[in-house]
Amino acid sequence: MITKSINKIFEIQIEELESWEKRPHKNNFFEIVYIEKGSGSQCINQHEFEYHEGNIFLLPPLDCHSFKINEPSKFYFIRFTDHYFLKNDGLTDYNAWFDRIAYITANYNKVPGDIISTERERQFIINNIKSIYQEYLSSDSYSDSIITGAVASILNILARSIEKKYVDQANEIDNRFGEILRYINTHISDSEKLRVPELAGKFGISKTYFSEYFKKQADVSLADYIIKSKLRLVETKVMHTDLSLKEIAYQLNFTDSSHLARSFKKVYGMTVKEFKNSGRLCCA
Repeated sequence: MITKSINKIFEIQIEELESWEKRPHKNNFFEIVYIEKGSGSQCINQHEFEYHEGNIFLLPPLDCHSFKINEPSKFYFIRFTDHYFLKNDGLTDYNAWFDRIAYITANYNKVPGDIISTERERQFIINNIKSIYQEYLSSDSYSDSIITGAVASILNILARSIEKKYVDQANEIDNRFGEILRYINTHISDSEKLRVPELAGKFGISKTYFSEYFKKQADVSLADYIIKSKLRLVETKVMHTDLSLKEIAYQLNFTDSSHLARSFKKVYGMTVKEFKNSGRLCCA
């Protein structure tokens, strides 16, 4: 197993392949993959998903992946590191951008594989990917801002699609429950908005019944759901940023870094450092 790197903070490539000769590997960058033609399967962390024409995947860093090609395939690969959003150009807010990516990667495992909700959104992303490729080739004084805006649009649609799929799944149980989960995840770092009286009032549920209602729907207590949602974001920030534990604790409204560290070890059975050094399982 190898870990691939890119020399630039952003690049896009097109590859037309009849077979996948590369070994399973991990990236140290984010990768958006668009399948323009062909079919086969993609292995992500030992799980296989079929792919076909029109599919779009997001591969976070350190997810192990490879492809098995059944029919000759044409791939668009958009690759970027988190430092892509550190540009001091007034066009991007690094914290906002990385929070968006952290949200996507933290929740991606709920709805793995192709995650686009509608064909309209799919076509919008495809058009943006092709526009990015043309701008990347021409590379004039406007290209960077145009590419940044297009990548922004793609990430926002991916985030919305992920959210919609698991909210819809929750709404199949109770039509309020999905909206409650959406609200909690949107305000995950604001403890005041996640208190039972606040949630109960907002969603028209008795304060004395809300905790019982939530546990019945989620099969986990509200407190446990909130801490586990926060820790999924901690995972992403630990693995893909240079933020200190103290900075991450502050961003996610833990009491302090010690509180975060204790919570992490209780849930994961290992320290944050051990988790960071552990890596992930790779494809066979």
